[in-house]
Amino acid sequence: MGWLFLALAIVLELSGTVSMKLSDSFTRLVPSVLMFAFYGASFTFLNFALGYMKVSTVYAVWSGVGIVLISLAGSILFQEKLSVPSILWIGVIVLGVIGLNLSGKGG
Repeated sequence: MGWLFLALAIVLELSGTVSMKLSDSFTRLVPSVLMFAFYGASFTFLNFALGYMKVSTVYAVWSGVGIVLISLAGSILFQEKLSVPSILWIGVIVLGVIGLNLSGKGG
């Protein structure tokens, strides 16, 4: 159940970050309101996930997967360019999250 809550938290955090970009510095009402709603829901599900999982696992996966997804979203939705070094460093983050979980300290 913890992984389901964590997945929901990640999707909602991604939605909140996309909404933040679309809010255009709070000049657009609907994306601005959605940003707060998505972030609030994301933190709620993150809190539920913490009831089942260790904080190190939850936060590492939430932030690591979030970085990967928002980088992809920025590239696809907002035509932001990802340089080769950026992609490589994102890969290092992913490896770190995997390593944390495999080490037994994270989960």
